[in-house]
Parts: sequence; structure tokens; C-alpha cells
Amino acid sequence: MDRIAEPWGSRTPYGSGQTWPVRVDTYLESGVVEEEVDTWVQSASVLHSNGDGLDLAVRDGRIVGVRGRAVDRVNHGRLGPKDLFGWQANNSADRLTVPLIRREGRLVETDWDTAMEAVVGRARELLDERGPSSLGFYTSGQLFLEEYYTLGLIGHGGIGTNHMDGNTRLCTATAAAALKQSFACDGQPGSYTDVDHADVIALFGHNMAETQTVLWARVLDRLAGPNPPAIVCVDPRSTPVARAATVHLAPRPGTNVMLMNGLLHEIIGNGWIDQDYIDAHTVGFDELRTALADYSAERVARVCDVPVEDLRAAARLLGGAQRLLSTVLQGFYQSHQATAAAVQVNNVHLVRGMLGRPGCGILQMNGQPTAQNTRECGADGDLPAFRNWANDEHIADLARVWNVDPMRIPHYTAPTHLMQMMRYAEDGSLRFLHVSGTNPAVSLPELARVRDILTQDRLFLVVQDLFLSETAQLADVVLPVAAWGEKTGTFTNVDRTVHLSEQAVDPPGQARSDLDIFIDFAQRLGLTDKDGAPLVKWRTPEEAFEAWKRCTRGRPCDYTGLSYEKLRGGSGIQWPCNTEHPDGAERLYTDGDFFSAADECESYGRDLVTGAPLEPTEYRAMNPLGKAIIKAAEYLPPHEPISSDFPYHLITGRTLYHFHTRTKTGRAPQLQDAAPQVWVEMSDADARRHGFGEGDLLEVATARGVVRARLRVSGIRPGVVFLPFHYGYWDTPGGHEPGDGPSRAANELTITDWDPASKQPLFKAGAARVERVAAGDGTPAAAPTTTGSRPVRAGVPETSGGAAGTAVERMGGAS
Repeated sequence: MDRIAEPWGSRTPYGSGQTWPVRVDTYLESGVVEEEVDTWVQSASVLHSNGDGLDLAVRDGRIVGVRGRAVDRVNHGRLGPKDLFGWQANNSADRLTVPLIRREGRLVETDWDTAMEAVVGRARELLDERGPSSLGFYTSGQLFLEEYYTLGLIGHGGIGTNHMDGNTRLCTATAAAALKQSFACDGQPGSYTDVDHADVIALFGHNMAETQTVLWARVLDRLAGPNPPAIVCVDPRSTPVARAATVHLAPRPGTNVMLMNGLLHEIIGNGWIDQDYIDAHTVGFDELRTALADYSAERVARVCDVPVEDLRAAARLLGGAQRLLSTVLQGFYQSHQATAAAVQVNNVHLVRGMLGRPGCGILQMNGQPTAQNTRECGADGDLPAFRNWANDEHIADLARVWNVDPMRIPHYTAPTHLMQMMRYAEDGSLRFLHVSGTNPAVSLPELARVRDILTQDRLFLVVQDLFLSETAQLADVVLPVAAWGEKTGTFTNVDRTVHLSEQAVDPPGQARSDLDIFIDFAQRLGLTDKDGAPLVKWRTPEEAFEAWKRCTRGRPCDYTGLSYEKLRGGSGIQWPCNTEHPDGAERLYTDGDFFSAADECESYGRDLVTGAPLEPTEYRAMNPLGKAIIKAAEYLPPHEPISSDFPYHLITGRTLYHFHTRTKTGRAPQLQDAAPQVWVEMSDADARRHGFGEGDLLEVATARGVVRARLRVSGIRPGVVFLPFHYGYWDTPGGHEPGDGPSRAANELTITDWDPASKQPLFKAGAARVERVAAGDGTPAAAPTTTGSRPVRAGVPETSGGAAGTAVERMGGAS
């Protein structure tokens, strides 16, 4: 099957309560057959957050293809397009293979000792002159658990800086914040297997068809089988999810809290609640009911600009479901009042008692394969194993695990989030920024400002990456790293499934694993524990994993029952995995007890409007005592409303065929050919009003910048324009540079603003204007036709991969 043209593959229908059938997907590079593969090496997907189990095909020391793992609980053998084709980036000819250092304004090749001494030397100077707060670390959702834990130990327990974050801040910070607000702890309550049982599946700002293609295949197979679930979709675009939906709500951007309050108003007003569950397992319900009094369906429909009958139909489905599964992603997380909106989804489940049973779950989704690990391991704005930075006993316990003085671990205030780190760098207090596995020169908002910050002479920028990305080109030192498949480690997906990824081949040239680089950095810097022994006491990934297990003992994310050996050969396993749950736990909160007691909670919560952390006394006053916390949220208008000068809502997002800034997917021919250039989406009504045609060259402008892109006339709601954010300045290094003309990077336009509680940037909150630069020549925009960018006008050729995009599917077998 052409898996570019058919991203979700063939249907294997099944009914409620049945086991999802096996379908094993395989792709091998041209000229290779399965019998000629030297070995198959266990791993899992790395270009999205689903965590599909797969094996890497190795021949003559190269990765030459992939095959889904039939035994894996996540995918039952299926792979998505990025799984099938994205691995080819590992073999790209432009991989970084030697360290680079800036000399006289240019990056030149150097040796590892010179590069590392430059990094460590500058870090040491700043520690001596300015202290730990002059250093910051910004990492990825692409590394392994063992690497994040090592980095978290170095930053928090060794250097003592509060300035650590991951690019998960851009995609899943609101997931973590919403879980902490409602359940006092991170960790997803639900399981992917809830798809097998649910009679209603609600997707809030989550284009699952493009962001988690294999999970959407699971939903499609339920829809094709007996007793299919109803689908509720909240999205301003006509995505594949919206086209499959029973009810599609396309609210005006910035009104998600208003919409959720309207749905809750209908659910509670009609008595579609489980009062016994509310009384036994929650606090805060009366405050919610009072706060919802002003959110009538008529008012909400008017503000959100959705039909009132559709709003009520969605509420009836949510309120009448016997088994409700809800998922949430960037349409809520990157929008105005992000955490407040995501918390209201939790509230739907709490007032309906829809937790802890098959088919009854919440997945506050992640966008990256190891986003969960950055949060668990303390490599972002959290402390390891869900410890509470505001709880002195938790700090003392972590200090015991690390054998350091508790005062070395910064906990005088909340860990610094990325956008604040950038402000500190802009102001000059942060002078050293170590970036690993991410590309902020394309992914952060307001790129002109970001470039100014990253190119300051006083900022020492270190970049660890596979390729000379836009950010790496600005660095003082560039360190070449091993890719997935070239090192060993574990990573955890959104439903808490832990996978082992084994090293299949050697990295190219002198490239080293991120783990080896972090350990080398710690040793050269002379970081020690309080007894004078090396702070980092492990050398191998497995030793790091064993150390991590000790850190998690007794914590909600308990890994103590896992081992590399247990993860080899079979399926991924969910945490908690310990004596109580030796084979992992399918769901959390099955007994209605939550990690919310004041002495065990990960967070005391935040004010949803100001973002101010609650004091322990304020938290105790809510009297959670093992109960979930229902928090109401008032709707507030967006910070940057549309106007006569900027009459369109601008939203950005993803496409099925690319991941983040295309450092990998842009080097996979099938994926790149499916979506080779940026485009801008506009509704047919808006295009006709302006006299625009498919393929016209448009200029999209905000108060911050200008982008040029070809027009795709799509099913997006009127008054909204959409840009995919994946595209930077150039297709290949040395191409289009800043200042050469209008950019194609969507983040030239986005605003420096973030949610007060989660600190997640608001990429779907800007006001824009659109003008035509040149009429098209009849050639359509280079946007896929299989996805949310499907055209509404005739004459656009269908997206296909041809022979190069063809993969093998094998049906049947035991999962």
C-alpha cells in the first residue's frame, strides 16, 4: 500500500471490548528484502509521541528499514508514515561528525578536547564570576530517559541552576500543568486501550489523525467495526478527525474556556453527573456549579460562534456516555487560557465519574516521544520523580538520593521556564545556554527577537545536534551526537508505556551519545557529591536506568519493577511497575484515590488567571486529602484581538508528514515530497471575498513579521488562517538566510506570550492580515490533500508516494 497516500493503512475492524487485531507494517529501502537483513533490533518510534513498537533492520552496519512489533501493546504491529520513512535521516550525508568551534566569526572543525574545554572553561568562568544563575540548559523531547536524568542531576544537583527546561514547554507543558491542577500530580490517568472500550471519544484541539497516526488507525478500526463510538471534535479546521466526527465544533480561536464552560453548564444543568463519585472523590464541585451560572448555551454559542444546537448535541454525547475517553492537545495547549481550558476537560470526567475504568480515561497528550521523560526526570521545569519543589521534605529526599546538600538543589522559587530564560538571556543575567536536540531559532515565537538573543556576543551558546540546524549555525560550539538507533536507552510515551531502544549501528564519525557528552561535561567541571565522589556515578545507559529506578522508589512514577532485561523481547510496559504492579498498571486512580495529600502531591497548584503558585496553607485549605480537585475558570478575552488592521485569527500547527522543524523528516524523501513547502490555509468564503485562488502567493503579516506562502483553500473556519510551523529559512544549509526577504517560518509572526499557569507559549493567539503578492499560475499550493489541508476546490492532484512510498502490510497473528 502507498502509505503516503493512505497514511493510516488498511482497516482491521473490531468491536467494543474486543482486542485490536494485529497488522504488521514493514518498509525496507529499495533493493533490500527481508531475507537479506542481517539483524532486527528492538526499538520504538521517535518522531511522534505514540510510542509505536518497532524493529530496526540492519544490513552491513546500516539501518535499512523498519518493521512494526506485533507483540507491542501500543501499536499491535502498525507503523505510521514518519515511522516507516523517517529513519532515513540517520543515513543522511550531511550528519555532523566532528565538533565545531567558532573562530573569527566562523564555525570550524576541532577535536573533542578543544570543544569540551571551551564549553567547560566558559561554564567555570561564569560560575566563579556570576554564580549558577548565569547558566541555563534547554533540552528536547527526543533524548532518552537516562540522558534526561543525568542532565537533571547535573543542572539541579551539581551546578545548582534553576534555569532548566525542555522544548516540551512548547507542546506538553499544559498537559503536565492540567494534570497537576486536577490530580496534584503528573501522569496520564488513561490508557490507549480505552479506545477499545469507549462509546464516546472526544478530541479537544487534538488532530490525532496527523499527530498520532497509529492511535487514529485504532479509532478508525473501531469506527469500522460493530458498535462504533461517537466522535466529538473541537477544532477550527476540517481535519480528518472533524470529517469523521458525530459532532464537530469549530469555535473562534481564543474561546476554549468559554466553550468548555458551556459544555459543563449543559452537563451539570441536565443532571448528567455522578453525584456519589463527586462526593466521595472530589473537592470544589459547588464552586464550579456556581461559576457556570452565566455560561448558558446561547451565550457560549454566540461568543464561540458555533451553532447552539451543535453545542447541545456535543454536551448530550459527553453527558450520556457510558464510557468516555477524552484527549487534548495543541489546539488547547497553545491557545489562550490553555491550562484553564485543559482543566475543564478534566472536570468533565470528574463530574461524570469517568476515570479508572476501561473506556473511561483522559489523555492530556504529549507531542514528542520522550516528553514524559523530560517531566519525570527533572530536565524541564520539574524535579525528578514528581517531587514538589515547594516541599522541603521532597527536596531533602532528593538530596539523599543524590547525596548532596539540600541547599544545592534550587527550590527558592519555581524552576525557570524557557520563555523567562530567554528574557534573562536578553537582559544579560543568563550568559551560557546549552541546547540539546532542539532548534529554537525556528520553533520559538517571535523569531526576530529570538535571533537577536541567541546572537548576542555575551551569550555563550552550545548546541548538541545531528545536523547543522538553524540554531547550530548561531552557536559558539557545536557537538555532534548519536541518533536514535545509534545508542541505547528507554523512553516513555503518553500512556506511561516504557520502551527499550537498543543500539543498532554505530554513530558516524566522532559523534557521541548525549549521555556520554553530559557525563564528560560533569567530570571536566569537577562536579561531586557531598563526600567528594563524582556526582554522576554511572557510565552506561543501563547503570543510569538503575539509578533512576532508585530515584522513583515510592513515587507515583515508580519504575522499580522494570529492567532492561524485562523490556527486551516483548512489549513496552506501563509505569507504575513495582511490587504492587509487577506487570505495570493499565490505568491510574482505579480506586478513586489521588496523589493529592499535601505531603505527597507534586504541586500545590497555581492560580489559573495569574499563574501564581499557591502556598501550602492555601492548598491544605482546599482539603483534598486524596481527592481530585475541581477548579473552575472564568473566560477572559484574548490578549491580542483581531482588528481592522489585522482582521484574521492566526493559528499555527503541524502536518502529518513532518515533525517539528524538519531536521529529520525533511531528510526523508517520501515525507519531504509529501509536504515540501510552507502554505497558508484560508476558508473558501474568505478566499472568494478577496478574489484569491488556490496557489496564489500571499503575504501574511502580524505586528511582529511577515511570511510569504502559497494559498491552500481548505475547510478551515472563516476568519482564521493557518500556517504549518515546520519550515525554517532554508531547505538545506546555506540556503535562504534571515534578511534575504520575507521568511517562510511561521514563528516570525507569533507573539511572545504564554499561559500564566503552564508557561506554554501561545502559538494560536495572534491577529494577522493577508494580502496577495502574486496570482498563481494554476499550480496548487504544495500542501497535502490527505490531511487537514485537504482542498475544497477541484483540480488539486492527490498526495501520493508512488513506489517509493509503498510499504507492506501483513494481517493477523497474535498481539
